[in-house]
Amino acid sequence: MIVLKKLLLILLIAFGTITTQSQVLISLLLGDKLNSEDLEFGLEGGGNFSGIIGLETKKYVTDWNLGFYFDIKMKKSWFLYTGVLVKAKLGSGKLTDNDIKFLGIDTYITEGDYFQKINYFLVPVLAKYKFKNRMYLEAGPQFGLMYKAWAEYRYDDNGKDAIIKQFNKDMINRIDAGIMGGFGYRFKGRTGWTIGFKYYYGLANVYKEKSGTKNNSLFLKVNIPIGAGEDAQRKREENAKKRAEKKALKEKTKSNK
Repeated sequence: MIVLKKLLLILLIAFGTITTQSQVLISLLLGDKLNSEDLEFGLEGGGNFSGIIGLETKKYVTDWNLGFYFDIKMKKSWFLYTGVLVKAKLGSGKLTDNDIKFLGIDTYITEGDYFQKINYFLVPVLAKYKFKNRMYLEAGPQFGLMYKAWAEYRYDDNGKDAIIKQFNKDMINRIDAGIMGGFGYRFKGRTGWTIGFKYYYGLANVYKEKSGTKNNSLFLKVNIPIGAGEDAQRKREENAKKRAEKKALKEKTKSNK
């Protein structure tokens, strides 16, 4: 029950901030307390290649993401994988003239490229199956909460990269939802890093006034356990031993009465 309360607290804090500093602080403060035999807590980071189905452009946009995860053991080799990508960006690259017209953004004489960028809090809820060879498969829904969006114009300004942003979050649905599947590999040991790939296909419309517009993205991720090192593990084992000794003494005292 205590662990569940901590999970809920962290999720609420994550949704209430868009700064990675608070995320790192949470990890440092609670990492060693959250990790146990049945639950692993850590940081997830990586990059993604995203596009918006339904726009005329077929170009993807690349970005990076950062968040934290919980890997919860359910039964034998089955786990529940969840968490929050606090810093995550989806969108589409090199918009066409028709895309630009639909978005109603300003155009410029200078030659350049237009992009759609959308910041989300992303929450996966995935069933994960771990094989004995340390490979795993995972699948399930993912939910997104949009908090910022803009059309981005990039051009060359006398040898310097220049960017103009036109914010358009009012055109975009606040909630996104879809399905996700992936696979990966965990390096040896409980403290080992995990590398993996995930593909996301949105089922909700991205734009309020254009049906059939769906997010899709390929994620390359790295999971790093926090507080699961040898010192933390030894501390947990010592605490477990003390609890067992205390329980045995209590039962012995009760039987002697």
